[in-house]
Order: sequence, then structure tokens, then C-alpha cells
Amino acid sequence: MLLRSFRDREKEISLNNRTVYIIMAENTKGKSDETGLAEKKDWGGSKISPLIISIVPYEAAKKYRFVPLEREGQTLRVGVVDMDDIEVQNALQFLSEKNRLSVELIKISENDFKVALEAYTSPNYSITQALESISKEEKDEKNEKEGTRKEAQEVVLRDAPVAKIVEVILRNAIEGLASDIHIEPLEDSVRVRYRQDGILHNSLVLPKKIGPAIVSRVKILSNLKIDEKRKPQDGRFRVIEKGKQIDLRVSSLPVSMGEKVVMRVLDKEKGLIDLDDLGVRGRNYKIVKDSIAEPYGMILITGPTGSGKSTTLYSILKLLNKEGVNIVTLEDPVEYAIEGVNQSQVKPEIGYDFASGLRSILRQDPDIIMVGEIRDKETAELAVHAALTGHVVLSTLHTNDSIGAIPRFIDMGVEAFLISSSLRIIVAQRLVRRICPHCKEEVQVSEVMKVTMEKILSQIPEEERKDIDLKNGIKAYKGKGCPKCGGSGTKGRIGIFEVFYLDAEVADLLGEKVEEDDLRKVAKKQGMITMKQDGMLKVLGGETTMEEVERVTEEGFLETD
Repeated sequence: MLLRSFRDREKEISLNNRTVYIIMAENTKGKSDETGLAEKKDWGGSKISPLIISIVPYEAAKKYRFVPLEREGQTLRVGVVDMDDIEVQNALQFLSEKNRLSVELIKISENDFKVALEAYTSPNYSITQALESISKEEKDEKNEKEGTRKEAQEVVLRDAPVAKIVEVILRNAIEGLASDIHIEPLEDSVRVRYRQDGILHNSLVLPKKIGPAIVSRVKILSNLKIDEKRKPQDGRFRVIEKGKQIDLRVSSLPVSMGEKVVMRVLDKEKGLIDLDDLGVRGRNYKIVKDSIAEPYGMILITGPTGSGKSTTLYSILKLLNKEGVNIVTLEDPVEYAIEGVNQSQVKPEIGYDFASGLRSILRQDPDIIMVGEIRDKETAELAVHAALTGHVVLSTLHTNDSIGAIPRFIDMGVEAFLISSSLRIIVAQRLVRRICPHCKEEVQVSEVMKVTMEKILSQIPEEERKDIDLKNGIKAYKGKGCPKCGGSGTKGRIGIFEVFYLDAEVADLLGEKVEEDDLRKVAKKQGMITMKQDGMLKVLGGETTMEEVERVTEEGFLETD
């Protein structure tokens, strides 16, 4: 009888080689609007609103293999895999009557169904459901006494719905390959932003009232003090997402509108990357490999915060980590755990800083020492002396380029002759966004830019240009934007590098009054490739864009000498 009822009300039409049925609810007969339907062609690529997806329960969608696609007035369009299944037809008839809607059925493929079903686990839908749950529980407590209601509300905000919201925020960050999560209280809302490929993007805006509950939930996960809201706190916790172990480093900070939380996403698999994958190639790669094979000496990585210095250090440690050596690190904080490496975290609040930690490490019979950062004279002198007494020392320094590290050391009070005896190489680096390989296309290069690029190319040694195909002239590329990269045209990042090798000629210069210009002349004579030149090679290789290299280097292409 139900099947007969379904067939009595159905209307079959042909649309773009798809079969479309229209089921008319009793109170909406004759009101279905078919206009504009033919324009909808790619249902698999549709973004489904949380308000639409909530009409059909997840269990029903999964069991009967149909999903709501969009709503237009009193018409709900539903994608169906098997339109001849009687149970599916009866379920849709029930759906039509229950919601007083006309339901239009559109046949979709199995793949389209799987893509659309993912809308049930999307951040917007999950968070909408959690907020609705909070709202419902608050209404249930409305008739309670004021004190009891307030207590119950706090329990609700701490309970499952908020835990679900935090879980969704974390999952969305991990799946989107974000490096940082920012949860920021504003005047009348809470904003969630993700840093992806070095750029912050707005993601979610949540009601102001659940902000403290979200912060409390993160604090519980991180073993921080929930009731301490006046002082900054640091912690970390671990989650398992799709079989991968992800560590999150947490920092809370009191701000004018409440507490801000930033979580650094630390994926061990992403942290231990080969030097070649980082973008260290050609001459740069050879010098780094030769230098870390030396029995002693210091290797410095320089660049601003967020330029990937720690990742490069971990890549070098990965090469050095062998059974016959004792590697000890001093970090602030320990970002990635490396099996076989003794990693120690500094705690300045108890007097365990880089300087005191380095003194202790030297009594641990190390072969290789990694100091997270050289910040002061004492740490610099200890690191230099460690490099002179038979240890390989790895560290970082905040300077704009490689050569700038030498005057920085001298400013700290380290004698120039000690620098020349201890330092092996100085690596400067920046991170640029990679062009998405799925939507990469060639772009027209203007004549002015072409002349400038040719000029930069002429200054690069022939050996370094051999892998670049210039037979058909200079070419550049960009990503036009696609679903794989979220429409940005970029996916992931790659480093651009310059490596300055301290040879005998540099040592002679350091015995006199140090002039940066003289050091740069020696670097050019060595065949050093600057970051801008390395960036140009990656532009011509189709890995990044000219705009990206200009963004991270001090000078634009058109300003080059």
C-alpha cells in the first residue's frame, strides 16, 4: 500500500541524463517548483548546509544511501543511490510527510553519495549540533532555581557538547594541515583561526558564552590549572587521528576579552623530513652533508620565527642519529620526539636555561649537541667552546641572512678568531608556499619581469641551473585554485636557502676588522646562492611563485642589482 501511495504521487522527469522523481507531500501538492533545477549538475561537489543536513538523520542516510542536497522553499532535493529500492522509497515518503516538504529525488553515484555523506562530519554541522544540544539543555534547566541553573549550565558547557566542539576544531586543523590553532575571545563572540602554509585563516565564529568552556576543556586535556586565568600557562597533550599520533603544544594567555589559547600542531611524520624534501639541493645540499660529516664544529641555522629552522635541525639530526653516537638536545620546548636522541626541555622559571643546560650536557659525554637557540653571550661562548673541544654543535640564531650571523656573534662578545675556528656553515632560510600540483598552470611573464629574471639567472652558477629547462624560454606557474587546495592555488610549503661556508679565506678576514661587504664578496666567490636566487630556481622549476619569493625575501625581484 505504501509503495502504491508513493507511485501515485511521483512524477518522473529527465534532467541532464539523470532520473529525477518528485514526491509530493499531501499539503504541498502542486507547489513544487522545477525551475532552475537543470542548472545543478555536479551534486558530488556540492557544499551542504548544516540546516539542510539536519533534516535527514545520519543513521537513515547511511542505511538507505540517500542524502539531502539543497532546499528551495518547500522543496527538498535528495540524492539517492538506488531509486528502485522499495525501502528507500517508503523512507523518503515518510520523510516527505513528516517535514511537510515536497522531496525531489536525484540519482547520484556511489562516489557522490560518499562525498555528500561527509557533510555529517563537517565542522559546521558537528558544531551546530553541539550548540543545539547546549541550547536544549539550558532550556531544560530554565525552571530551576537561579543557583542550581547556573551550576547545571556550567556542567552542560563542560560536558559532551563542548568536548565535541573541541574535537571538531582539532580534527579540522589536522585534516587541513594547519600548523597552529588560535582560539580568540572577541567582544561578542569567540573566533577560531587556523594557520595554514604560514597564513592565518578565519574558520569558525562561536557564541561568546561557550568560550570559557572551550578554554577549560583544552586546559583539562593539557593538565593546566582551570581556575588560573590571570597568568599565562603552557602544556601539551596528544591525540590519535586516523591512526596518526599528533602532539599539540598549548599556550594560554590572558587578554582583555578573556583567555586566548594557541595550539601548535606537531605531526611527527611531518616533522622528520628529508633535506631534499625541505628544498635543500645542489651545492647547498652537498655543503650541509659534508659539514655534518666533520668530527666537530658548529652548524648554525638562521631566520625569523616561523621560517622552519627547527624542522631543518630535526632533518639534520635524522641524518646524524646512528647507534654509535650520543646525541643530546636542549630545546624550548621539545617539539618532536626522536627515538634514540636524548631530548631535554629548558625551564627558565627554575633556573634551567640554555646556558646552565649546556654546561650539564657537556658532562654527559655527548658526541652531538643541539641547542634550540643561542640568545645570549654565555650560551654563545659555551656553544663555541663545545664546538672547539670535539663536539658537533647544532643551533639557531635570529638574523636576516647567513652572513649577518657573524657580526651578531661578535656583538654578543664572542671573539672573531673563535668564530672562524668553530663555525663550519651558516644556513639562512625562509618558507614559501608551494603551487598546488593539481591545478598548476603556466602564466604569462611580463617583459620587465623576464629581463629581471634573466639577470638573476645570469648570476647563478651554471652548475645550479642545469636541472632547469630553459630551452623554450623562461616560464612561470601558479595554481588557479581547486578543491584539493581549497581554492587557494597553494598546498604545503618549501624552503629557500643560502649556505655560507667558512673557509680559510673567511678565517683570514675574521682575523682583521670584519666588514660584511668583504664577507659577501667571498661568499660570491665561493659560488654561494642567495635565498632570492634559490627562490628563482624554484619559481622556474614550477614549485612556487615570484610573488611568494618576493614576500619572504627582503628585496623584490625588480629591486635587484
